[in-house]
Amino acid sequence: MTEDKLYPIIDFDPDRDAIIRPFMTETPPDFPELVVMCFFKEVVEKVAEQYTAKTVYVGKSEVGPVPYYEIRYKGQRLGFFQAMVGAPLAVGFMEKAILMGGRKFIACGGSGVLNPDLAVGHLLIPTAAIRDEGTSYHYLPPAFEIPMNPKVVQRIEKLVKQEGLDYLLTKTWTTDAFYRETKGRVARYKQAGCDCVEMEASALAAVAEFHGVEFGAVFYGGDLVHADGWDHRGWNNRTEIRENLFWLAARACLSLKE
Repeated sequence: MTEDKLYPIIDFDPDRDAIIRPFMTETPPDFPELVVMCFFKEVVEKVAEQYTAKTVYVGKSEVGPVPYYEIRYKGQRLGFFQAMVGAPLAVGFMEKAILMGGRKFIACGGSGVLNPDLAVGHLLIPTAAIRDEGTSYHYLPPAFEIPMNPKVVQRIEKLVKQEGLDYLLTKTWTTDAFYRETKGRVARYKQAGCDCVEMEASALAAVAEFHGVEFGAVFYGGDLVHADGWDHRGWNNRTEIRENLFWLAARACLSLKE
């Protein structure tokens, strides 16, 4: 038995004709090409209410409805929706956005940090993501990591520099199992160049490459994961940081059309 059959996770099939696809029984609505995928439910709902957003489509899953919104921002159509936590759901809802017309994606969210010198709220721009999750292996052949789109990374970096914000370019460790972030694995992935850990980036980057769309991400430093233990640091209560990150992602989206 060959290795790829012994370990199903690396049994990559390049056939693009999947049996189940988004919108098999309905016509996809028209969604903007510029899309913010925001992991903060309260921010998505606030923006939708304040801007009287148009609901283009409502995705469904067992976690409940996921509206896909559209607003006018700086003269452009901007789409946004709440990104789901965990690679499989995040990818599923991104697939729908792509089929509806999304072409330039920026994800914004929080991440754990592996470096205790990084304060809560410090901006992190991933340049590559280690593929310690299962979803990306169904979109691309096996590899240790996936590079982020360099054009998108450069546009995000240019924007944060212009706005005078502190930031860090770094690799990110994308994992499926936050209860299996052991001391040994933290040490190994820090050695590999990761300053942060999250659950979706490598899979979302793989989907983008598979479909030929642009994708990038920007995080803010959240809880601390290091050899001495875990510190929540109240990371998810930073309302202003979370709202500002959404609009930073929106401006980054617009810059991709320049």
